[in-house]
Formats: sequence, structure tokens, C-alpha cells
Amino acid sequence: MKNLLLRINDRIYMTCIWVAGMSVLAISLIIPWGVFARYILGTGSSWPEPTAILLMMVFTFIGAAASYRAGAHMAVAMLTDRMTPHLRRTMSIVSQLLMATICLFMTVWGTKLCISTWNQFMSALPTLRVGITYMPIPVGGLLTLIFVLEKLLLGDQSNRRVVRFDLVEENEGAA
Repeated sequence: MKNLLLRINDRIYMTCIWVAGMSVLAISLIIPWGVFARYILGTGSSWPEPTAILLMMVFTFIGAAASYRAGAHMAVAMLTDRMTPHLRRTMSIVSQLLMATICLFMTVWGTKLCISTWNQFMSALPTLRVGITYMPIPVGGLLTLIFVLEKLLLGDQSNRRVVRFDLVEENEGAA
């Protein structure tokens, strides 16, 4: 059962990586198009800037979930490094429980935000509902919550092969 859950989370992680990566790629194509259309073609489009902002939200919240699983978030460990191993373990659990609380908050209140703004439309993109633009918040919160629960129940998974692709590449290059 543990291996099945880890494989499912590996797929979720890779999906997060791909969604975040494709968001950055789209942003890097949309912004130059907006500049080109405005200054070269002389016809500024209204959609590139809000679209890039929405994609940045997707990148931020979905990428943060993947970053959490990979252990790539910034951490200040000055205090915990000086604790006894038992106290360090206790603080780690408290930290994970606080993180789970934040993720639950994002998921629940983000969903309420999406529902309450569902019937509004964006002025810059009139066919896009405002509720959809807020969806990265609850989705990112839920994905991060999955990885927090994984860390609490199954331990740190930041050294899994799917997460540590840099080690895989180094090993393949050495062969």
C-alpha cells in the first residue's frame, strides 16, 4: 500500500512540475508577443498581461506544492540545528501540523473564494470567470496538503528518484 501511495504521489509531483513548467514557458512566450504586438505591430493586445499574471499564479501555487515535496523551500534551521534529536523531531511534527493547517485553510477558503466569485467575469478577459482565476489557491493547497500528509505518515520523500533528477542525470553521465 505504501508503494502504491508513493507512486501516486510521484505522478502528482511530476504533474505539478509539468504544469508549473508549462506555465513558465507560456509566460515566456506571451510577454514577448505582447511587447511585439504593441511596439512593432502598433496594436496592443489586452490579453497578454492578465494571462501572464494568471499563469504566474498557477506556477506559484502548483510549483510550491512540488517544491515542498522536493524539500526545496527556504528554511531557517539555526534554532532547530541546536536542539536535541528528540526535540528536533517533535518540532518537525509541529511544523508539519502547522503546514497542514495552512494547507487546509488555503483549500477551504480558496474554494469558498472560487464559489463566491464564480458569477463574476474578468474585465480584461470577458469570457473568463473570476472564480477560475482563483482556482490555483485551493488546488495548490490541496496538493501541498497531500505532500504534507505524505511527509507526516511516510517520512521525507525528497530523495526519491523522481524528485532528485539531478542525481539521476549525474549517474547516467558517469556510465
